[in-house]
Amino acid sequence: MDDTQHTGWQKRILLFLTSQCITLFGSTLVQMALVWYATMQTSSGAWVAAFTVCSYLPQFLISFVGGVWADRYHRKKLIIGADMLIAFATFIMVLAIPHLSSEPTLLGGLLVMSVIRSLGAGIQTPAVNAVIPQLVPEDQLMRYNGINATMQSIVNFAAPAAAGAVFAISTLQTTLMIDIVTAILGTLLLSCLVLPKQNTSTRKASVLSDMKIGIKYAFSDKLIGKLLIIYGLFTFFCVPAGYLAGLLVRRVFGDTYWYLTAVEVVGFAGMMAGGVVMSTWGGFKSRGKTLSVGLLAFGSFAIGMGLSQNFILYLSLMVFYGVALTMVQTAITTMLQEKTDTSMQGRVFGLLGTMYSGFLPIGMAMFGPLADILPLQWIMIGSGIALIIISGVTYFNRELKAIQMETTAQRDNKKTVVLAAGYLCA
Repeated sequence: MDDTQHTGWQKRILLFLTSQCITLFGSTLVQMALVWYATMQTSSGAWVAAFTVCSYLPQFLISFVGGVWADRYHRKKLIIGADMLIAFATFIMVLAIPHLSSEPTLLGGLLVMSVIRSLGAGIQTPAVNAVIPQLVPEDQLMRYNGINATMQSIVNFAAPAAAGAVFAISTLQTTLMIDIVTAILGTLLLSCLVLPKQNTSTRKASVLSDMKIGIKYAFSDKLIGKLLIIYGLFTFFCVPAGYLAGLLVRRVFGDTYWYLTAVEVVGFAGMMAGGVVMSTWGGFKSRGKTLSVGLLAFGSFAIGMGLSQNFILYLSLMVFYGVALTMVQTAITTMLQEKTDTSMQGRVFGLLGTMYSGFLPIGMAMFGPLADILPLQWIMIGSGIALIIISGVTYFNRELKAIQMETTAQRDNKKTVVLAAGYLCA
């Protein structure tokens, strides 16, 4: 972060995170509403998978391009433009719903809307992740990533409860309108924020050239490349216990919106608790240990959820599942922010978004239909075992551990030099 932007950076980052939480609330509410609607109307793993694929595959295709744009152009304008695109697509669907008479036609229209919303998210997400290290001193990144995770989890905690309440007393159209309102509010708030200047010297190169440079940069660096691969595999094996949780609850425990709401609320409560833990504790000194322990816990709780036959026990395990998820995501995000050069932040987080939005639909395309053939509990147990194996590989990989320890040492050295020079970041 530039010295000229030092004064008042805490207010800037909190304003930025608040604006994003407002838009996240509406987006999360609508995303849950779409999946729940498909789940309750069809009770089909294939339909649930279709909605998830349409929500993330377009994001996969555009995320890296969005990362290039985040390095080339003004990130605030990209975020606002993406929010407005999403709100416009949602508004068109609100107008169209009364004219769609058949259920398959309505579901098809909602799928198209999901595709457009996903494209907007693919543009927005890399820019958001690149703005955070632009506003926050390096030695405060883990703390503010934890604060960000906490704020997002609070929003995600409230969103399913709101979605359940809206569905109970109103219509799908009303649910979609909430997202439009929150997009406008979040955009207005973000408009009040002045971001530090960013280096846009790559603007003369072609987008394709910038993409090639970004890929070469990310995967020639052993730490960044391995973190991206681990994140992709983590996302893939999250699908059974995380993204198909609503289907499991409907089949095993009950078929009401309130059961679905309880699962989502409890899961995000765990993520909120995980965010608080990470923002205060900051993880182990070795980032790699934090990551491997998070993966181990995540896999273990997935297995427990697959074995559970009691709904209260299932909800209890879901809380710790959410804590572990936040540990993994915060560790990976912080290491990438610490390691990546400022001029490459957008592209690296574009690749991170590509890994997420690529592996998630692949997982849904595989595990969704498979859940119509095999018991979903078996699939959850298998994915948990796979995550534990990944945890072990991460922990015992000497090369990865050495690089992570070196990265931490470099960060501590930088902090010492900064403090010795009298530059206060708090």
